[in-house]
Amino acid sequence: MDRRLQSDGRVTFRRSLNHVLHGLFLLATSVGVIVLIVLLVDVWRQGWHWISWDFFNNFASRIAENAGIKAAFWGSLWMIGVTAPLTFIIGVATAIYLEEYAKKNWLNRFIQLNISNLAGVPSIVFGILGLTLFVREWGLGRSVLAGSLTMTLLVLPIVIVASREAIASVPASLRQASFAMGATRWQTIQNVVLPYSLPGILTGTILALSRAIGETAPLIMIGAVTFVAFTPGNVLDTFTVLPIQIYSWISQPQAVFAELAAAGIIVLLAVLLTMNAVAIYLRNKFQRKDG
Repeated sequence: MDRRLQSDGRVTFRRSLNHVLHGLFLLATSVGVIVLIVLLVDVWRQGWHWISWDFFNNFASRIAENAGIKAAFWGSLWMIGVTAPLTFIIGVATAIYLEEYAKKNWLNRFIQLNISNLAGVPSIVFGILGLTLFVREWGLGRSVLAGSLTMTLLVLPIVIVASREAIASVPASLRQASFAMGATRWQTIQNVVLPYSLPGILTGTILALSRAIGETAPLIMIGAVTFVAFTPGNVLDTFTVLPIQIYSWISQPQAVFAELAAAGIIVLLAVLLTMNAVAIYLRNKFQRKDG
């Protein structure tokens, strides 16, 4: 009788604890969502009336009414346009090597462990590395190429980890079936592994690039300028990006520049949401094709 009472008491305690934790987690989630909504509403309220064709077509200016994001917007596109192919090619190639070709020894496990750890390193560290290696040692200066290479270093570990997980999720039976039909390892990777894992690879790559386009610290570290009165013509031109332009406006004492910064944040959020929408579309499209 006593054991039964003790057992009922433990069950009641666990159910009560479960309800408390459920409420605690729901409260934490609600706080985060509410804060996000308040921030978005405040940003939209301050900045929406600045969104116009002139805002996209004007360069930065000391006069708020003439200020725009043309140089920063095109600089962001140039930077992400160079970063994307570099990140995708190097990241996917590394993931294929580690998953399909590398031997399971201590050296490769050490490399994999360090790649995973690099994904959590603060972005300012990559900025210092970019400043030392690309700007000073390679003499690239404050160019689009130096910024893109720095951003490639920043997001490359994320792409490698995401691509490895996508490749590892391919069922072994598909590989064995390909080998049984006489295909080589590369033919199996090309015709079976990559098509099957492509949705996961593309999703991880685009989400990593979404992080790159919103980063400021590494680019400030390598000396990306805050005032540019032209759009880049090639990868060796100086440039600025949207996060740096927003940072520059928000540091101005006049309140009107805070509204311009809010308008820049709206544009940056629109770009990020578009990239995330593309990632979801590509994932669903290729998953349907596999199905």
